[in-house]
Amino acid sequence: MQLTPKLTNIDTSIFTVMSALAHKHKAINLSQGFPNFKSDQKLIDAVSKAMHSGYNQYAPMAGNLDLRNAISKKFELLYQTTYHPETEITVTAGATQAIFTIISTFVKPDDEVIIFKPAYDCYEPAIKLNGGKPISVALIAPKYSIDWNHVEQCITSKTKMIIINTPHNPSGTVMHKTDMLKLQELTDGTDIIILSDEVYEHIIFDENLHQSACLFSNLKARSFITASFGKTFHNTGWKVGYCCAPKALMEAFRAVHQFNVFSVHHPTQKGLADYLDEPNHYLELSQFYQKKRDTFLNLIKDSRFSYTPSKGTYFQVLNFSDITSKNDIDFATYLTTEKGIASIPMSVFNDHNRDDKMLRFCFAKTDETLKDAADILNKI
Repeated sequence: MQLTPKLTNIDTSIFTVMSALAHKHKAINLSQGFPNFKSDQKLIDAVSKAMHSGYNQYAPMAGNLDLRNAISKKFELLYQTTYHPETEITVTAGATQAIFTIISTFVKPDDEVIIFKPAYDCYEPAIKLNGGKPISVALIAPKYSIDWNHVEQCITSKTKMIIINTPHNPSGTVMHKTDMLKLQELTDGTDIIILSDEVYEHIIFDENLHQSACLFSNLKARSFITASFGKTFHNTGWKVGYCCAPKALMEAFRAVHQFNVFSVHHPTQKGLADYLDEPNHYLELSQFYQKKRDTFLNLIKDSRFSYTPSKGTYFQVLNFSDITSKNDIDFATYLTTEKGIASIPMSVFNDHNRDDKMLRFCFAKTDETLKDAADILNKI
């Protein structure tokens, strides 16, 4: 057989590689972004109750209506704006599926999509699979801020979409109001679609405010917002997320969504709907994770790593340039196999694997795990 796959020269995800290496060498796994503590028992009980109450057949294609109503109310509470639960909100199999479907719905051969690197690794393959061309704008360590003059130069008549991510994985930075206003200005009067990846919207620190695309009326009119209950409620294995967009955009999205997923696990949706009745379940998350961040940084304050405290997400980037001249992939491998702690090398998210001597560590762990990790890092 002569096979010609559409996606070539794509290596196994770094998350899979480092987690497998951590498992093989029994290392503390601060690489892949998942909590090692339980979800709230109230949420687990709510999902179990939904199963026993008969929510075991297909959910509506757009998602359980109770959950879509709860999402709509959440936007109203947080951002004083909302999306219509029947026409502007769709529940998805995690945020990654939402992102893939948005790109598949709109990106055609030779369309250009602007992405900011370092970038989460699901954006670029989806663009290429649909014949699009990723246009990279580099974020330079350690601040990882956006050069909007460069973005303006990258916008052409072929620009179909701009993908933003705030709070930002992998850097832990956040976009500010000035960034969003500049993005709004640059896209005003165009047909450019904004894909705003906001999966860490509830994990933001130091009294910063999450600058959702829905807060800016002209942006909201052209934007998809993607979100993740897995990231929010410590259950990444459930793979339930959602996306929001104006009706016309959402109608186009659902035309594709219905054929690659159709609907998402129904009892989980109903359980989440009931759990969202108490806003503190998400309003208290920033404080919860800031305490985790501060604990981790306090534990490693005397180490040889340098850092700028994360502004959001549950990731902390550490600079190791004062420790070794190894490249970040080699150093991350060494730490995993020889020292017993796994991280993610940041170069894999950069164009041409630019090496800024940075490693990403996940602090969504128990305090005991963070202490054990810090004991290793302090001896490097």
